[in-house]
Amino acid sequence: MKKFGAFFLEGGARFFFWNKAVYAHPVESEPPTAELDKINVTERAEDLAELAVSASQGRVSYIELDKRPLLRIGELLEVVPGMIATQHSGPGKANQYFLRGFNLDHGTDFSTNIDGIPMNLPTHAHGQGYLDLNSLIPEMVESITFQKGPYYADVGDFSSAGNARIQTFNRLSQGIAKLAVGEDDFYRGLFADSSQLGKGELLYAGEFNFYNGPWVHPNDGRRYKGLIKYTLGDSAQGLTLLGSAYHGRWNATDQIPQRAVEQGLISRLGTIDPTDGGGSSRYSLGLNWRHHRANSSTHITAYGFYYDLDLYSNFTFFLEDPLNGDQIYQKDRRWVAGTEAEHTWFLAWGDREVANTVGLQFRHDAIGEVGLFHTRAREILNTVRSDQVHQSRVSWYGESEIKWNDKFRSVVGLRGDFYNFDVNSRQPENGGDRTDFIASPKLSFILGPWAKTEYFINGGYGFHSNDARGVTTTVDPETGMPLKQVNPLVRSKGAEVGLKNWWIPGLTTTLAVWYLNLGSELVFVGDAGTTEPSGSSHRYGVELTNAYQLTSWLMLDADFAFSKAKFAGGGDVPNSLGRVISAGATMNWPTNTRFFGALRLRHYGNSPLTEEGNVKARSTTVLNLKAGYNAKQWEIMLDVLNLLNSEDPDIAYFYDSRLPGEPSSGVPDILFHPVIPRSIRGSVVVRF
Repeated sequence: MKKFGAFFLEGGARFFFWNKAVYAHPVESEPPTAELDKINVTERAEDLAELAVSASQGRVSYIELDKRPLLRIGELLEVVPGMIATQHSGPGKANQYFLRGFNLDHGTDFSTNIDGIPMNLPTHAHGQGYLDLNSLIPEMVESITFQKGPYYADVGDFSSAGNARIQTFNRLSQGIAKLAVGEDDFYRGLFADSSQLGKGELLYAGEFNFYNGPWVHPNDGRRYKGLIKYTLGDSAQGLTLLGSAYHGRWNATDQIPQRAVEQGLISRLGTIDPTDGGGSSRYSLGLNWRHHRANSSTHITAYGFYYDLDLYSNFTFFLEDPLNGDQIYQKDRRWVAGTEAEHTWFLAWGDREVANTVGLQFRHDAIGEVGLFHTRAREILNTVRSDQVHQSRVSWYGESEIKWNDKFRSVVGLRGDFYNFDVNSRQPENGGDRTDFIASPKLSFILGPWAKTEYFINGGYGFHSNDARGVTTTVDPETGMPLKQVNPLVRSKGAEVGLKNWWIPGLTTTLAVWYLNLGSELVFVGDAGTTEPSGSSHRYGVELTNAYQLTSWLMLDADFAFSKAKFAGGGDVPNSLGRVISAGATMNWPTNTRFFGALRLRHYGNSPLTEEGNVKARSTTVLNLKAGYNAKQWEIMLDVLNLLNSEDPDIAYFYDSRLPGEPSSGVPDILFHPVIPRSIRGSVVVRF
């Protein structure tokens, strides 16, 4: 029998189970450069037999991540079954995310942290909950743990659809130097190593990336990243200090009108406003302290970071200003500090095993300026609004998991979140100070296993916060017309039933049927380049995931997610994907050949672009390939992205825009961003 508070060996990795979920603590951080002939690719670990709280949670290790062909960093989150990460702009901007019938915009209802540091940004210049993963170095990712639904007490804001925890390595057994080159002026370099320093281990990594892309107007994308970590002790008792740095600049080919391509005004890789683009930086410091004993566990995280963004976009072209055009400049400057502390007691109530957890979280965003400006070719014409915001959150949670017998567990949780929004606006009538509180109960039942099948029943309340400016605004900053303030915190309610089955040797199958109600939807508004709240909505769907270790060298996986999203008053939720299918084959041929490869399919079906459902985006299907040869101390790889040269849209919208010579009222049309044409990239890795 597995015991709470103990370490378990699962699929070659050790897990520490403390109440709320399976949280991965690598006892010996293994390098992404481990010898491939010694790797067992069964590290997907989605089954989490007798450990998971819901059917829709799992963990993916570096072994699978290392074999994924990636176009963009955000696609790392596509290890979450049903998740799609796309892009409608340049390479330095946060991705658009889709999951469980949500157009998550840039992260509104899916939260992510890296080494315990939250990545979502509230009251952001471009989108609420903005989730930018461009600062991440993918080779340094050791694992991704994910959970879907609002059933977990330790996560709050931006987590109604789900959440992910990304863990980077604390140490590498070998250093790594990597150089990649590819079509369309793609160049990327990486250097990483770790060494003993005093009583601890020092890891350091750096990356540069230059990319023009296939666009008529080149991206001129430049990204620089650094990571440094110092670790004392191990996963049971220890301290990790970390620092990271990121800076990026880029030009952007934003979404373009379908009519402009059909009329031959531009190519499908062209742009209407070649001056779109921007730059962003993020500099972080963090501390992770852990102290695990036989009967208890304590984990404390503290963090601070500086973030900035300059973003130039033109979504409607000449609709609002026929002379200068409709380009907008969104500006964000902020300092963020926070801490999270959690303690778990492992108890025995007679023959029942009990894990009781309490946690406290604090975060403060000191936003020096969040602004919106009208511009022409990146030159400011006038200020729409400019605000200073102080936003604070204090949260607490408690959770109790009881293992009543060998076939039944229950998890009961309660979370409370207190918010303060303090907005200092250039327009005094749009400033103010507001507070709000929300409580979120959670409940889960886990039954089995019987015949190697475990069953789950989950329910819970969640929420997302709204932009502080919307919370205090009373008049439209451009027209002066009165506006209704939005609710500071928007309630979500969800439920799920599911199962995990591992009856067939090597095959893990998960089935989940879910429902989610959201108190207020955020919908994209083209003429503002942002989102606005609207009526409540409900979603429901079914997900089927499969991971099959067919042979010692071949692993197959196939995930299917189907959902429906409707407003409570009727009508489709625009940009809600109803069908997502991902599948792949990962191959590590026998030792004497040292060849490896991976083939991955990404498909998402057509989606409604209007509430009436009369306009739909085309479905998208992309096939990516990775292949290589491993010679222990060096490795060569080839990535072929969009292998079949699909011309499907990466993302599409429907709204009014205006090109020169068109009616002043604008033309309703589909605006899309295409997937990149087939692109080949080669890389060489040297280990030392």
